[in-house]
Amino acid sequence: MRVMLKATLDTEKSNEAIRSGKLPEMMQETIERLHPEAAYFGPLGGRRTCLLVLDVEDSSQIPPIGEPFFAQFDAEVEMTPVMNAEDLRKGLSQLR
Repeated sequence: MRVMLKATLDTEKSNEAIRSGKLPEMMQETIERLHPEAAYFGPLGGRRTCLLVLDVEDSSQIPPIGEPFFAQFDAEVEMTPVMNAEDLRKGLSQLR
């Protein structure tokens, strides 16, 4: 299932990672580990935020996906099922 992960990073923890020069390395490791379909980074609600679109095959994948964000950044993590246009067309066609 396609899900969008929203990780809102703790400001102090992410400031530490920036000052130490480790933030780019940590984000690269995350992308290599999760292989997102899409990855976006920017300020949402005034805080550093990562938006990743992932394919999650089984709910048992949720802990290893989310825990690094909690452990490294004291992040608030949300995972929401999402669809692309093709998924939406397929789903809507089943309503007939």
